[in-house]
Amino acid sequence: MKSYRDLIVWQKSIDLVTLVYKLVKQFPEDEKYSLISQLKRSSISIPSNIAEGYGRKYTNDYARFLQISRGSLFEMQTQLQIAVNLEFIDKDDLIDVVNLSVEIEKMLNVLIKKLAN
Repeated sequence: MKSYRDLIVWQKSIDLVTLVYKLVKQFPEDEKYSLISQLKRSSISIPSNIAEGYGRKYTNDYARFLQISRGSLFEMQTQLQIAVNLEFIDKDDLIDVVNLSVEIEKMLNVLIKKLAN
């Protein structure tokens, strides 16, 4: 592997960011500086921390950044649930995002576990 760009989990995380950005276009304009902003930041944090961790010299650092990435993923999932509860989006609109986020979650878990060994 030559780069973090070769990591499938990073590639899927980039796809997730794209889906989230498209999804928040449905939100009310008055959420621009609150939930929309939070969702964008938490989703961007996922691939960003994967990349930053990959660039670290030590395995423990890399594992820590992957854990931060996983935390951002959970944060994003929570914010999406709040958006559904507030009826900013329909639950059916989340199917692709939820499926992809669960896949990324599993991939991060495996990668973190491998680095711990």
